[in-house]
Amino acid sequence: MKMEKIERIERKLIAKGTIVDYYHDTVQIPNGNIATWDFIGNKGAAAVVPIREDGKIIMVRQYRNAIDRETIEIPAGGLNTPEEPTMEAAARELEEETGYKTEQLEFLISIKTTVAFCNENIDIYVARNLQPSKQNLDEDECINVETYSVDELCEMIYAGKIEDSKTVSAILAYKNKYL
Repeated sequence: MKMEKIERIERKLIAKGTIVDYYHDTVQIPNGNIATWDFIGNKGAAAVVPIREDGKIIMVRQYRNAIDRETIEIPAGGLNTPEEPTMEAAARELEEETGYKTEQLEFLISIKTTVAFCNENIDIYVARNLQPSKQNLDEDECINVETYSVDELCEMIYAGKIEDSKTVSAILAYKNKYL
């Protein structure tokens, strides 16, 4: 069964933010009704699963204002521009957040984080052959670096201790592809 086309009539910028822009979209749905939908525009992001030589994964623990608590996540960050290559952004975020760098990044998976109202896309890479460097956090970041085995991370996912969608997707994709 083919779905009838929904037509966007207008996209109106409501607020411009540092990370996202908020819009009201006016759309005509197939039954003839006009609806207003929220849309969050985002430049995109990149993330990385850093694998140590012993197989443990380097994770970052940080406070997230939206959920008012600390999370354990893979290193990630927004693109500086929509045109920035995601592999470059992943390498940058790896070094900035963990204090490690690498020349060996391999594409793992691409995800859309919240398809109901946001266009954010995150390309996720696996990093190996990690070399110590220097953590270089943004002035609004406070990050602790921790390491876990894949099994420990999976246990935390299934126990509801890791809920971040990019991290859940990345850890499970990594386990499925490489282990």
